[in-house]
Amino acid sequence: MQERADAEPNANKPVNANNPVLDLVDARYGDALTAPLLEEVQLDLTARYGGPDGTPVAAEEFTPPHGAFLVVTVDGAPAGCAGLRRHDHDAAELKRMYVRPEHRRRGVARWLLGAVEERARVLGYRRLLLETGAAQPEAIALYESCGYRLVPGFGHYRCSPTSRSFGKDL
Repeated sequence: MQERADAEPNANKPVNANNPVLDLVDARYGDALTAPLLEEVQLDLTARYGGPDGTPVAAEEFTPPHGAFLVVTVDGAPAGCAGLRRHDHDAAELKRMYVRPEHRRRGVARWLLGAVEERARVLGYRRLLLETGAAQPEAIALYESCGYRLVPGFGHYRCSPTSRSFGKDL
């Protein structure tokens, strides 16, 4: 696997016999690059939960200096995305993390998560929080394997019995 020199540093690089090139692109939430990925994540959530994620979001929340929206490309093609938005003065929330099915189980999500964590540090955050759900066991396994631990519920689904909230000190 090759990583472009300007991509976020991360020791957890995907391993693939085809040696794909990963790149990290700063994007705007809902723009032409991210809209198809955002639509796909909502379709995935609808298949798992019977409806899309209803969490209120605004594109401005994912812009510097308090946020970011990142797209990972594999050999130049968009493979996934993840957003950061301010939760409080010390913590950012990870939102809309998604990797296309054809890139799963190849280390792309782990690489992207590491890049998001690094970006959160650069933005001055000391903690990263996220919400996921019981119907996403692969996401829960990824987060736990990367050091995330259960925290009290927060956000839009804090009272949902299927919601799982995680946090990690950066």
